[in-house]
Amino acid sequence: MTIKSLAIITACVATMMAASSCTKDLNRLPYVQETSETVYKDPVKIKGVLAKLYGSLCLSGQHYEDNSLSDIVTDNTGTNVFLRNYWSLQELTTDEAVIGWNDGDLLSFHNLNFTPDGKYVKVMYDRIFFGVAACNEFLRQTTDDKTSSFPADVTANIKEYRYEARFLRAFYYWIAIDLYGKVPFVTEADPVGAFQPKQISRADLFTYLETELKDLETLLPEPRTNEYGRVDKGAAWALLAKLYLNAKVYTGTEKNAETITYCNKLINTTAYQLAADYSRLFKTDNNLTTEIIFPILADGVTSQSYGNTSYIVLGSIGGTMNPADYGMSTAWGGMRTTKNIVDLFPDPFGNTDKRAMFYTSGQNLDISDLSSFNDGYAVPKFKNISSTGQPGSDPTRRFTDTDFPMFRLGDVYLMYAEAVLRGGSGGTLAEALNYVNLIRRRAYGNTNGDISASELTLDFILAERGRELYWEAKRRTDLVRFGKLTSGSYVWPFKGGVAAGTGVQEKYNVFPIPNTDRIANPNLVQNDGY
Repeated sequence: MTIKSLAIITACVATMMAASSCTKDLNRLPYVQETSETVYKDPVKIKGVLAKLYGSLCLSGQHYEDNSLSDIVTDNTGTNVFLRNYWSLQELTTDEAVIGWNDGDLLSFHNLNFTPDGKYVKVMYDRIFFGVAACNEFLRQTTDDKTSSFPADVTANIKEYRYEARFLRAFYYWIAIDLYGKVPFVTEADPVGAFQPKQISRADLFTYLETELKDLETLLPEPRTNEYGRVDKGAAWALLAKLYLNAKVYTGTEKNAETITYCNKLINTTAYQLAADYSRLFKTDNNLTTEIIFPILADGVTSQSYGNTSYIVLGSIGGTMNPADYGMSTAWGGMRTTKNIVDLFPDPFGNTDKRAMFYTSGQNLDISDLSSFNDGYAVPKFKNISSTGQPGSDPTRRFTDTDFPMFRLGDVYLMYAEAVLRGGSGGTLAEALNYVNLIRRRAYGNTNGDISASELTLDFILAERGRELYWEAKRRTDLVRFGKLTSGSYVWPFKGGVAAGTGVQEKYNVFPIPNTDRIANPNLVQNDGY
């Protein structure tokens, strides 16, 4: 059985915990229809729990719309999914996306006026610590002592699963350090039951992540040798590169040389190559490329979810767009982009730079009404069709097969170039220029988009990251790193809740700790300014 086919989790690993307990009790034993004693005595079920850890990135729980089977209870089951919330917090807060729905605190993201009482500020936070708690419990239940009765080959497999669980926990904590800064910290060594964890500083969490990931890079399988969708050394290298690139934000100290070191590990292996066709990275058969380092999986039949790429695809269709052109049967009419992103390209139709994937018919470039889908160009970058034009596997065309490229090589090339420009040792300007031009040659189909060394600046890198990585949940982190998310020196439509855009308080560079968690845990101190 594959991780992808196991993403619909069997009854033996049913709903693991409710959101109401995530904040007070990060280590509560999972609620299961079978007890831990029975689940963890069966190696097949142990792999099922591992699948649950991965499935938590893209699924609501046991069912896509039955709230009683959700990992985290919300008023709409589809809104509790990790990827959906991460994408929203990373994109809707920036120049890359606006949304027309007045649901909870969604509009507060683009307005940059979110609060500790915000609905989705809390859902994202709960999702992170649900994932941490699930990984911790898996690690508690799969120690050498508890699996000693299994045959040697089975215990060897479980040991590999443990490395993956540790990576996924580190991944969740990386999301936490980036979005929320100083957060509660728990590992499998902490007690189970009613427990109020201590808060860890951003700098100390950085050190933990660095240490944990450097250990895991020696333990995980070689790049692209694990089952598709499961992590390997490449994922650890990519996460380390991202951690180091943002080190100044997290700790006050730059780590650009370290960024280059880990980018080089990814670039120098033959396991990863740029996909020949950029658009294929966002179609149903993107799993056949060798560019994606760590995907968040989707399958329209075996892992139905309104919170994986189904959310991105459905939310991007509206106006005069025909859902069938994108492999779907319906449209949600939600997200569009601002003219700032459109203006990064020579034209919005992809005639020059093929990465420009905007739908303009019936759409206004300028946004005067956030609630109107027709204001702002639509962005059908992600599609539920294959590179040969075939729709996804779900016969109802409601759910996608398109995996989300959480880490990919194109991003690594740009991280390398940025780290060189920021003064990191171990790389060269010539190599940085080459990597940027390789990306642009794919985009242009020729050398017409090549730039010179004098044109390769940090401002260019931020713009190029916008061109290459828009709608891939990178933009908020990028704008924070470049000092532009809250600054009045760079604005976009409705930034700060003003039609022309305005600067906002620096506190919005990080999200607040939800008030519900602070009430439940007096150890937690709110982020400055909230």
